[in-house]
Amino acid sequence: MITPVTLHAQRGATLVVGLIMLVLITLVVTAAFMLSTGNLRAVGNMQFRNEAIAAADSATEEALNSLLIGGSTVAPPAQDIGVDINHDGSIDYNVHISQPTCIRASVAAPGYSSSLSLGQIMTTQAFWNTVWDMKADVNDVQTGANVTIRKGVRVLLTESQKKAVCP
Repeated sequence: MITPVTLHAQRGATLVVGLIMLVLITLVVTAAFMLSTGNLRAVGNMQFRNEAIAAADSATEEALNSLLIGGSTVAPPAQDIGVDINHDGSIDYNVHISQPTCIRASVAAPGYSSSLSLGQIMTTQAFWNTVWDMKADVNDVQTGANVTIRKGVRVLLTESQKKAVCP
């Protein structure tokens, strides 16, 4: 026969075991929540990085177009360009393009043709492969996050353009 003292002692043990189980479950749920929050931040940062690179590429292309269109003999200036990456009509990224610098020029191979960059102006004149150093500072309008991207860009120029913009 069980005495009343033994029954009374066992009721408290069940309560303690139940509380320990609740604490363990709470710790597991909290750890899972913290892990998923960290992963979500990492994915968001990678998305920003990829969009910022796309915005910098778009702005760099726009800045270099001044060299190719109309036979410009003026180096592209530093400029700020707003980029709408998702085409919703509002600026998503502000890109500051520092003034590009020509770092190298070499004569293009004879018979070299690039109808994509120079259109129908191909004649017997000399063409130069020029390499430009471009720096783009990209700023996210909504979050304020920013990234700096540097890239080398090759541009085919005529003799007169090369003399004017790439000493």
